[in-house]
Amino acid sequence: MYLFSAIKKSTLIYILSFTVITILLVCLYIFEPLAKDVVVNEEFTARVEELFQIRNMAMLKNNLKALEPLYDRGTRNGQWAYEHEVKKTKYLHKWADKQGIKFIDIKTKVLVRNAKQKGDGYYINYIASTEYKYVYENDPGTINMFRIGTYHSLDVRDNEENWVIKREWYTDPFADSLNLDEIKALDIEQYITSQPPRDFSGISERRKNAVKYADQYCGAAGNEETGYKYNKQYRDYNPQGGDCANFASQILYEGGKFKKTAAWNYTKRDASRAWVNAQGFKDYMINSGRASLIAYGTYNQVYKASYKLLPGDFVAYEKNGKVTHISVVTGADSKGYALVNCHNTDRYRVPWDLGWSDRGIKFYLVRVHY
Repeated sequence: MYLFSAIKKSTLIYILSFTVITILLVCLYIFEPLAKDVVVNEEFTARVEELFQIRNMAMLKNNLKALEPLYDRGTRNGQWAYEHEVKKTKYLHKWADKQGIKFIDIKTKVLVRNAKQKGDGYYINYIASTEYKYVYENDPGTINMFRIGTYHSLDVRDNEENWVIKREWYTDPFADSLNLDEIKALDIEQYITSQPPRDFSGISERRKNAVKYADQYCGAAGNEETGYKYNKQYRDYNPQGGDCANFASQILYEGGKFKKTAAWNYTKRDASRAWVNAQGFKDYMINSGRASLIAYGTYNQVYKASYKLLPGDFVAYEKNGKVTHISVVTGADSKGYALVNCHNTDRYRVPWDLGWSDRGIKFYLVRVHY
């Protein structure tokens, strides 16, 4: 009898609890403003680009004060977004000092994929292709350019006169570069700025075709001509942790005409570890004899050797003893500094160490044997 009463009481409590929760959820559904799809037009896209224009100018001028009005700093997510942009701005200028360069222009092309209106603001998903132009301090007449592509989820409040960022998420290309202070910038700057341009006109056709493929399918770092897309014949592995090795493998297979093997293979159903995993790709290429090591070590140990890299070679980035990223060399700037393309985040002709300047990161500079 006691057991039966206990069961009845517990059942009654469960029913009452379930009923209360259901009523609360219904009330929230009724009284919370519903998210509505927004028709994305040129005016709407221009509002998103306006945020970037202000932010890019603040970054260009290293004016951190100009960033403050863009963010809702009274909320945790808004404050985090603000602090992140401050860190990124500081990093970019520290890297520029190390390199002996000056950024002269930053422009962003925005492609809004979808947007929803909710309450007094919007949830927006978009692609941003940001073009950076720079000159070397001792050669101000020669302009260099690279692009970085990012995928954003943005939450803004509309204050009628302007938008305020409440939350922003995107894969930051500079996230692994918080300890640039550790680099002996003066020695490096003097070495880099003393280098002559490099002539790659004599490289093999296979190397040239590898670069062509890398430029065509660099995703959000591309342009309107390339459609900001990956090659749809291949699976995008970003949701599974990263697409960099998959892209590097495509470059060597589609562009460089390397043949697939049992160890290095891709089908519509599956891909081998050597094809899609950064550590596996680096190990396979070197151990198979298809590539060989030029140099390995910290930035201070390998930056001089980086001038041996040719278009079609690759750089592997090691963090905490494990290779976590692969990029493929696609050219060099006006001082012969190697430039790379990659996925996650997408890069087009970006200086090979930009975004990877943390003292804990080591680099494999690898010659590919075409």
